[in-house]
Amino acid sequence: DPDSGDNGLVLYSLVSGQTDEFDIDEHTGQIFTVSVAGKAGTFNLEVQAADQGTTSLTARTTVNVTVDSSSSSNIVTLVLNQKISVVEKYRDEVQRVLEDKLEWNVYMVNIYSKESETKARSSTDETQVNIIAFDEAYQEVSAAEVERKLKEQRAAIELELEKVFSASVSVAVEEAEAAPASSELVAAIVLGVLLAATCVAFLAYILLDLRRKRKNKKQDLVKKVEITEGIDNPWAVDKNGSLKSLDKPEYMD
Repeated sequence: DPDSGDNGLVLYSLVSGQTDEFDIDEHTGQIFTVSVAGKAGTFNLEVQAADQGTTSLTARTTVNVTVDSSSSSNIVTLVLNQKISVVEKYRDEVQRVLEDKLEWNVYMVNIYSKESETKARSSTDETQVNIIAFDEAYQEVSAAEVERKLKEQRAAIELELEKVFSASVSVAVEEAEAAPASSELVAAIVLGVLLAATCVAFLAYILLDLRRKRKNKKQDLVKKVEITEGIDNPWAVDKNGSLKSLDKPEYMD
């Protein structure tokens, strides 16, 4: 809106459609999901833009949002050494090459870069392409099977893509990141570690206690030996086996 002041201040809103699943930023008009879990198909949203003048002017349009039902567990990520803008430009050709070499129907879920958008579009480093493959019955092909086939056909795919991009192309399969441990698993690990530490501490205490008792017992035995060696035993026997005198030694008086 080229007007100034309140007449040029435009706010956006969802006026009809599946507004429980989506929301909109009133200042930018950006639409985002709230809850589409377990849902698939096309959602029709009617969006209104209105200025804030004394007599508000409005305009409306319909936005159709398609939610894909594909399971994310079967998404495979390809890494191409091409600009994201170039991959987007030849999106259909890339899909055709993949379908021809994999011999499955291929759906390109997303094309993106891990770099910032501005840097990515001027960079030649990497572009990520998320794909899902479907067999003739339109059933999803497992990610493991797609990765296996991609590695087998890698050279042929690169050769065909070089014709599309008119440049040298490398294609790699990005390894999936390990799933984060569930809270239950983390709790079990923590409890296991604590239990193990408790057991170790208990065993250490027992061993130290035994060593202390053995040391004290040894000291007592040494004292008894010293006492025995320091006095005449009134019950001792002589070399002939007869009892010695039972008289009390004078130095014990």
